[in-house]
Amino acid sequence: MTNSSRMLCSQLQGRVMSAAEAAALIPAGATLGMSGFTGAGYPKAIPQALARRMREFQSRGEEFKVNLWTGASTAPELDGLLAEVGGISSRLPFQSDPLCRQQINDGRIEYLDLHLSEVSQYVWSGFLGNLDIAVIEVTAITEEGLLVPSSSVGNNKTWMEQAKKIILEVNHQQPLQLQGMHDIYYGTALPPHRLPIAVTQPDDRIGETLFRCPLEKVIAVVETSAPDRNSAFAPIDDNSRQIAGHILEFFDHEVKRGRLPKELLPIQSGVGNIPNAVLDGLNSGPYRNLTAFTEVIQDGMLAMLKSGTLRVASATSFSLSPEGIREFTDNIDFYRERIILRQQDISNHPELARRLGVIAMNGLLEADIYGNVNSTHVMGTRMMNGIGGAGDFARNGYLSIFMTPSTAKGGTISSIVPMVSHVDQTEHDVKVIVTEQGLADLRGLSPKQRARLIIENCAHPDFRDELWDYFERACAIGAGLHTPHILSEALSWHERYEKHGTMHRLRGLKSTA
Repeated sequence: MTNSSRMLCSQLQGRVMSAAEAAALIPAGATLGMSGFTGAGYPKAIPQALARRMREFQSRGEEFKVNLWTGASTAPELDGLLAEVGGISSRLPFQSDPLCRQQINDGRIEYLDLHLSEVSQYVWSGFLGNLDIAVIEVTAITEEGLLVPSSSVGNNKTWMEQAKKIILEVNHQQPLQLQGMHDIYYGTALPPHRLPIAVTQPDDRIGETLFRCPLEKVIAVVETSAPDRNSAFAPIDDNSRQIAGHILEFFDHEVKRGRLPKELLPIQSGVGNIPNAVLDGLNSGPYRNLTAFTEVIQDGMLAMLKSGTLRVASATSFSLSPEGIREFTDNIDFYRERIILRQQDISNHPELARRLGVIAMNGLLEADIYGNVNSTHVMGTRMMNGIGGAGDFARNGYLSIFMTPSTAKGGTISSIVPMVSHVDQTEHDVKVIVTEQGLADLRGLSPKQRARLIIENCAHPDFRDELWDYFERACAIGAGLHTPHILSEALSWHERYEKHGTMHRLRGLKSTA
């Protein structure tokens, strides 16, 4: 294949058209399965053409909305643009766009927040209804009609298999050298026909490098040339360094105690500045030949692969800064031998996370003194982004580590609270909580033991006395109770969130994906 022609399938030549012509094939009310995961591999031209079409309908006083399914978050050119024209009726399974978030919280978009590993099964099982059209970005189409996947895999295999019709975007800016990096598994089945998945190490390949595509369903091919969205990571700050330091010290301790091997176990990392700081710390430490079994590859993992700290990384997508994209494309042949991109029902598979013994590291909005974690909702009601893949790894991993600065909103809000306003990860799934103040290893502790450790090690000094006061009074009032609470006070604690604004400041931490 050459850059001059990436659409080599003669059977599809007659279906090449403009984005506007392709968008005209999408009816109002359709359910669309679009590619895209953390700003990589999403369609670039169709959403913009579709938004223009929606505006035309609106100018005539007619409503035009679609139901939008993706792999995870996409980009302003997709989520943001369709939300701007009021064109999204419902959305799943994860988003991070400010305008989309606002419309979800205003009740204008019905939002289904799902564990990312479950989406494919939900669709295959028919729980979500019919999928009308798949809109998928690919790198190239071979003479035989096979598809070279793009910079993310996500749910693309499921979308193409389940959709009644398919629209393909062939993006000339995606490197042709991506071919060979992917591992598309065609052995999935619904119960009772499931078979074991033969992944025993993160670098095991079990599938094919190209997508099979039912060509009879392809109604349009659009050739594009546009880059993925990319966002620079903020410089590593003191809080991030301190959190990373606590985690690295914890790893050293676990290795010395014989509870982790010297190569650790496969790591999974959410997206953001603090996870990147942890990866940077690992890259500077004594570890070599580590592996990653994760959702997203970000800058820190590229650096670890380059240095040899990381031997291989298995994921479903990239989330790179502009510098990271240049590093990747300049050295893509090197990375192709060390990166495997899979569909997200494999990259996030709970049984694989459990069997491989994944060390899961993810962010949070708030944690309570008993170890429950809120990853998604501000004040228990307003959606931030979604749970993403954090639950897939936290519940099933060997270790589940949740990281956050101890305060938000310029120090006016504590990230450690008496009772979280919404529970995404229960106390049963949270093994370690870390802030810049310290680390709380919650394994083997009762609720009251966990509370003492979290308050002492993780709470900011400005809020520690208040948390101690709450806990001690709750224990006195509910003497002998398993998990003491003063419910009225636990809930009123969150009123200060309203006084200091309606959103936590995430300080660079996001839920995974």
